[in-house]
Amino acid sequence: MMHQLSVTETVPVSNDSLVQCEVPYDAGRLPLVVLYSAVLVVGLPSNLLTLYLTWLQVWRGNVLSVYLWSLSLCDLTYLGTLPLWATYVNRHHEWPWSSLACKVTGYIFFNNMYVSIFLLVMVSIDRYVAVVYCVESRGLRRQRHAVAVSLGIVLLVALGHLPVFSMREGDAATGDRRCFEPSRSSSVVTGFSYTRVVVGFLIPLLLLIVTNHRILSSVQLSTGLRRKQKDHVRRLAVAVVVLFLVCFAPYHLILLIRAMLSHFPRLDSNTCLFERKLYTPYTISLGLSTINSAVNPILYVLSSDNIRKELSRGLMQLCSCRRNQNLRTQTDSSQNQKDATKNSSEESKITKTTNSPAQRLPEEATGL
Repeated sequence: MMHQLSVTETVPVSNDSLVQCEVPYDAGRLPLVVLYSAVLVVGLPSNLLTLYLTWLQVWRGNVLSVYLWSLSLCDLTYLGTLPLWATYVNRHHEWPWSSLACKVTGYIFFNNMYVSIFLLVMVSIDRYVAVVYCVESRGLRRQRHAVAVSLGIVLLVALGHLPVFSMREGDAATGDRRCFEPSRSSSVVTGFSYTRVVVGFLIPLLLLIVTNHRILSSVQLSTGLRRKQKDHVRRLAVAVVVLFLVCFAPYHLILLIRAMLSHFPRLDSNTCLFERKLYTPYTISLGLSTINSAVNPILYVLSSDNIRKELSRGLMQLCSCRRNQNLRTQTDSSQNQKDATKNSSEESKITKTTNSPAQRLPEEATGL
């Protein structure tokens, strides 16, 4: 098997001179393949489970669940591109399929990254409105509004990424068969990068910090919540912001540096600064952005007390059904009827205990 350490790329410096820049395509290959595989293994089942659980909450009229269901669907689509990227990276950044496949895969990958970011912002805004303006928001928060906002986000981001299909970085069937590798930035690509940094990262980050801080402040001032419940809200608020920074800050920081370097082409080309210093961090930062899709279900849905109780009730009912089936195969019909009555009574007691009016945290503060 051919082991390719680097590929030399010819970079124009002026009209009559060329500089050979070695691009370390093979650097970080194994960690990236492992990362993509791990994210897929964790993210696929957790998002499928979350998709089902949030759908149940949608049918019960929960507004926040509309955003969380949309987020899970978006993350599943996003995760669907990872096997292709893992294959591409493992083949030393050689795209084995057509240019159209490259462009569609890149479009889905980057499109869903920003749909996910904007949906995360809407989750925080909805929680903020529901917790901070609990009384005032009762007549404003409606599922149809959440559906309209989610569809609007998808449509706007999809339209905004249509230029992906005209970018020469997606012409993977020709030349060295690279798929959306960073190359010499044009004015269009540079402007696109600045837009993504500001609109797709800085503004969402500011909104996440403000809304989660206000949620935390409102809950801390509440006299009707236990310390344990307040600690849970604080951990969730901090985790939301930290996860966003870990997953998306490195990529957008390098994107910003890359856009700024395009204003100094002679400096970048003479020193091969991006290829030597930033290319490997750039590929790793793309890998970090995928972690968000695996953690979202755990952070927002599977950590919810209501969801855990629902799962426990479902498992209890499943175990009860299996126990009754085993009893029916070992006893006569009269004994089965007696056991079924007893089991039904036990389940009724369990349900009453689970649904007791104990004090709990408002569901919007913790997810569902």
